[in-house]
Amino acid sequence: MAKPPILMPAPLSDGVVVALDERFTLHRLWQQDDRDAFLTKVGPDIVGLAATTLAGTIDATWLDRLPALEIIASFGVGYDNVDAKAAAARGVVVTNTPGVLDDEVADLTIGLLLATLRRIPQADAFVRAGRWPSGPFPLSPTLRGRRVGIVGLGAIGKAIARRLEAFDVAIAYHGRSRQDGVAYCYYETPVALAAASDVVIAIVPGNSGTRHLIDGAVLAALGPEGVLINVARGSVVDEAALVAALQDGTIGGAGLDVFEDEPRVPPALLAMPNVVLLPHIGSASVATRAAMGQLVVDNLVAWFDGRPALTPVPETRTLNRAGAHRFA
Repeated sequence: MAKPPILMPAPLSDGVVVALDERFTLHRLWQQDDRDAFLTKVGPDIVGLAATTLAGTIDATWLDRLPALEIIASFGVGYDNVDAKAAAARGVVVTNTPGVLDDEVADLTIGLLLATLRRIPQADAFVRAGRWPSGPFPLSPTLRGRRVGIVGLGAIGKAIARRLEAFDVAIAYHGRSRQDGVAYCYYETPVALAAASDVVIAIVPGNSGTRHLIDGAVLAALGPEGVLINVARGSVVDEAALVAALQDGTIGGAGLDVFEDEPRVPPALLAMPNVVLLPHIGSASVATRAAMGQLVVDNLVAWFDGRPALTPVPETRTLNRAGAHRFA
């Protein structure tokens, strides 16, 4: 029996490529000299897509070129790189990779928070520059006594909160609604949460509903001693408003793992001594990325074995039914 033809627009890890090669006929779009011509040739037969943000947005234009597509397996818990509503309208199931990266992202968030408050990268640079013999490094702010507000108390948000409990800080949250069984104080708006917090951590999905959720009003409410930590998506924060707030002292500092136009970072942020910048590495450990890649493979294998996909996104869950596929 022929293997299901799968398209990979941009490279995933070697382990994922090997695993998909064994089970499917894998077409590597990124290796083609004329990608448009190649897609025209193989597109009508493609039934599965292994997607990553490196491929850009998988939107209706993409879907029009893949009329036989049944499933998009997206690498990452965030799937704003896939137009899930357009996929659902065409009967295409979309999956992501939740769960396997929650702890890694939560760990990184705490590290970024401490690095921002205690100025760890700046202290490292101070020592490397040979400045220590000339005098001590300046005193830093502290996490002690801080009130931490989490924007988005999903699985990763809860993992962050559990870690913060060990630091004996006050924790509050904002989300679309109050959650049953959660002891943390709930605020109905990001502005109200920021006004009651000294640190705001953004960890919500990136989509049209959360675009610029952290805006100038939220930053003003956070205040001159406040710190913003963004481990969500760059689109969640109004970057221009953030730059202005840092420049004029509206807030005290920021720790950013994500940006609006990655990998391009505003030059103004690069020059600021009160900002810690990371290259979107929240889940970027060897073990976690391997687990995410395996979940991409497992979703595709399950689907073409005639079983439901393992982790369908909400927009396509009603489509995720076991069935007799022509390749099963």
